[in-house]
Amino acid sequence: MKSKIIQNAVAFVLAGGVGVRLHPLTRDRAKPAVPFGGKYRVIDFTLSNCLNSGVRQIFVLPQYKWFSLERHTRESWNVFSPELGEFLTYLSPQMRVGEDWYKGTADAVYQNLYHLEQGDARYILILSGDHIYKMDYGHFIRYHQKKRADLTISAVEVDIEEATRFGVIQADDAGRVCGYEEKPKEPRAIPGKPGKAFVSMGVYVFGRSTLIDTLNRDARMKTSHDFGRDIIPYMSPDHRVFVYRFGMGGGKDACYWRDIGTIDAYWNANMDLASVNPAFNLYDKSWPIRTYEGQYPPAKTVFADEEKGRAGKALDSIICSGVIISGGRVERSILSPGVRVNSYAEVTESILFHNVVIGMRAKVRRTIIDKGVRVPDGMKIGYDLEKDRQRFFVSDGGIVVIPKGQIL
Repeated sequence: MKSKIIQNAVAFVLAGGVGVRLHPLTRDRAKPAVPFGGKYRVIDFTLSNCLNSGVRQIFVLPQYKWFSLERHTRESWNVFSPELGEFLTYLSPQMRVGEDWYKGTADAVYQNLYHLEQGDARYILILSGDHIYKMDYGHFIRYHQKKRADLTISAVEVDIEEATRFGVIQADDAGRVCGYEEKPKEPRAIPGKPGKAFVSMGVYVFGRSTLIDTLNRDARMKTSHDFGRDIIPYMSPDHRVFVYRFGMGGGKDACYWRDIGTIDAYWNANMDLASVNPAFNLYDKSWPIRTYEGQYPPAKTVFADEEKGRAGKALDSIICSGVIISGGRVERSILSPGVRVNSYAEVTESILFHNVVIGMRAKVRRTIIDKGVRVPDGMKIGYDLEKDRQRFFVSDGGIVVIPKGQIL
């Protein structure tokens, strides 16, 4: 069930990451602006969490290559009512407190304390704009209130091999944080679960005065000005810092959280959506995921000449508006709006961004193709990785990536 509108909370959505590990998809766009699930952008999931949770005061903090991100939210997220105090506002670096760009996640919020001090929000949500998950922030804030916490960190269990990429948390039986290491080489396992570690999702709620005081202190010191590296280790010994176990709010996919920071993680998360019983439900009417809807015609398949092998088919796939499967075969794939798959072509376990065209008799397997690319007739991609590496980026997991607008 959706929360009522939360009047005393404001969200800062961190959207300034370079996204190096997601290159070349981030060559021309910010990581939160990368398309996901066919018709969405990555940031849509965090913003939908805010809207569905009743958080309607949102600052987005971009930095790199953020034009397409701003355009997307301007076109699709104009649902807030200024006369009711609601807003979604971009705060790019303004040199308000110095001459630097955002030097870290904590510094990004510090440089915008002016906007926080002008409001009257009691609870400050710090959110990442590049994760895929559903979360009721209202439930999160109520937990924070119940614990009388200065800071509450949302955390999730991951395989211990993955924990080196995150902040690893130790907590006592009451949920109070008693240990924290940012990206340790040897993560500590959860007691009784040797193969699992408890890690921060980069989702926080602070008390207003605590956040202001802590960021002002951090700004005076020589640190990396990062929530994970600096703020949490400083606060956890002497402040009331608690952990919120992700999924406490309930729901079928309440434990689904993906950091899509690499090409392989991004591909896997998309393939999750195309599975027969996806762990992450896009069709939940009680928790809609909002995005921009272009004026495309309905998707369609044409030709049904089975004897000649010319049949427009899509199996176990997500097919968006405007797609035409014209005598080709699509299986376990994600097709964004405006894609065309021509006769006798085969697309398998692939992600095609907007307006990609697959030529006649072409074959594409385990490939991500960015916007506007045309694959020529008869070309094969994803079948000979050594040959593909000479032309394209190929991930460690063998996923071929063709960047936006590349001419083949």
